[in-house]
Amino acid sequence: MQWADKLSMIQPFYVMEVLAQVKALEGQGRDIVRFMVGEPEFATPQPVLNAGIQALEQDQTRYTDARGLASLRKQIAQWYDRQYGVSVPIHRIIVTPGTSGAFILAFGILLNPGDSVAITDPGYPCYPNIIRMLGGEPYLIPVGPESEYQLDAQLLKPAIEKGIRGVLITSPSNPTGTLIAPKVLKEVIELVGHSKGMVISDEIYHGITYGEQAQTALSFSDNVIVINGFSKFFAMTGWRLGWMIVPDEAVKAVEALAQNLFISAPTISQHAAQSVFGCQDQLLDQVAAYDRNRQVMIARLRNMGFIIAVEPRGAFYIYADATHVLKKTGLDDAQQLCTVILNDVGVAITPGLDFGQYRSNVHVRFSYAVGPERVEEGLMRLERFIQK
Repeated sequence: MQWADKLSMIQPFYVMEVLAQVKALEGQGRDIVRFMVGEPEFATPQPVLNAGIQALEQDQTRYTDARGLASLRKQIAQWYDRQYGVSVPIHRIIVTPGTSGAFILAFGILLNPGDSVAITDPGYPCYPNIIRMLGGEPYLIPVGPESEYQLDAQLLKPAIEKGIRGVLITSPSNPTGTLIAPKVLKEVIELVGHSKGMVISDEIYHGITYGEQAQTALSFSDNVIVINGFSKFFAMTGWRLGWMIVPDEAVKAVEALAQNLFISAPTISQHAAQSVFGCQDQLLDQVAAYDRNRQVMIARLRNMGFIIAVEPRGAFYIYADATHVLKKTGLDDAQQLCTVILNDVGVAITPGLDFGQYRSNVHVRFSYAVGPERVEEGLMRLERFIQK
């Protein structure tokens, strides 16, 4: 069977291969410290579980409106008012099957064959693959510490001159945990707007920030697409529920595409998610726990020789330059380093190749979305490995 040619352009999600290796080792009885997957270790808040059980017991399992339950969209709108002081009409809010569903819808309404979307390198690995699957072309822009791994107007000008269709901003970022400054975000939105393009703002890590609040793109314009969801801050990864906020003129197109691709987001998840907005204190306690992990890991990793040029101020990732560690251990690149560390001392981290091309061979990503005792255990193992 001859499969579609475009599949040759889709890169594997390497962190999932690492996860498969981890599970295989755990199946052999090995204890593995998981610093690789961006999934909160915290349980879904109990009120959410209770609401999900109640939805099942009441047989609330039928399709919803393609845009999602009106009651849930109303709560999302209220969230924006409380968090950012931004008013969002609920008809512009579309509930989606995870943020992945939102990206498929966003790129689906924007892209004609060959259209380009500017994204950072390094960046979340699924972005370019979704763009390619929908006939577009990712326009990779290398970013480093000098721009805090974020796009800015200066970096975007060459792409704008080539006629890109959209610009994807991720703040806080995966894999770097950095935030885009409000002034820079405003400048990017204005620049892209003048070129008749569209800014897509991935805000899935909003709420998980340290010492400051991330700013939504909606604070600067209604003519943007904002994507967020319940997986990270709300600790509901497996419920597969996200949302997107689109300009008025895009609502009908997104709704039609959602009807055809998904019918609706998971109904039980929608009913359950309505209870999570009352769990603010518990969720903020989780963020405080991430912050403690972050501070411990930054200090200890630097002592081991990892270079952390820009300290993460959001999400739960550290993107570290392993150049000195590679020299110390005599290993060739970050991928080999990750493989040896996993097999020798049972610590799983993700190599930079999962996040792009720019200096990816010497970078690794650590996730600290685990308990403090696992952070301590993992760091002790890494220290023994490097000292050896």
